[in-house]
Amino acid sequence: MISVVIATLDEARRLGPLLAALANEPTPHEVIVVDGGSGDDTRAVAKAAGATVVVTPPGRGRQLNAGATRARGDVLLFLHADTRFPEGGLTAVERALADRPQCVGGNFQLLFDGGDGFSRWLEGFYAFIRARGFYYGDSALFVRRRTYDALGGIRPLALMEDYDFVRRLEEAGETCSIREPPLVTSSRRFQGRHPAAIVAGWLAIHVLFHLGVDTEVLARLYDSTRQRRGNQDDASLSTQSYS
Repeated sequence: MISVVIATLDEARRLGPLLAALANEPTPHEVIVVDGGSGDDTRAVAKAAGATVVVTPPGRGRQLNAGATRARGDVLLFLHADTRFPEGGLTAVERALADRPQCVGGNFQLLFDGGDGFSRWLEGFYAFIRARGFYYGDSALFVRRRTYDALGGIRPLALMEDYDFVRRLEEAGETCSIREPPLVTSSRRFQGRHPAAIVAGWLAIHVLFHLGVDTEVLARLYDSTRQRRGNQDDASLSTQSYS
């Protein structure tokens, strides 16, 4: 069985379509929504869709860690709430792991829903770095449960929890990337921000992380740069991983 873990914060508008898509998947699975204290109807939407709801303090790393602890499946799949999950996606995960027993986990090829040139550039950039073993939570990380446990799981970091986990996952063994069907994610966190500033911020966060700067400090730095973008009406962005 695949355990799907979704961290949320004020995602009532976006969570419904994702849960509906997962409900149509024939592969045996469970869905665990870990809410970080939403002020909207996120938890009600999740319960109405039959998902298990866990409530924790906010913070994607903390939430995903709690969801994985609750999960019962032998495969874990971590999704962002604004993901457009493709038909047959769970079957693709099941098949990839069955066909390649040496594969410890992996991710999906990622497409962005923005119609701008930067979104198209990002798709190429993500493919480029994926070929070199770098990918993030927005591309739907999946992992065998025994590998997840052996690695110590996702750490409850304030930021870069996905990057931290992927670095350990890549060291654990061979990983695979599912190209068909691809995953579609939202470009909303890039709206109102200049591409050069986005890339510079991405590089800066990574450098500071490797220098050992506390992730709580990195999270405040990251949130402050997005609050200056001129689009401050989406509180749920505060839980997005830096990617």
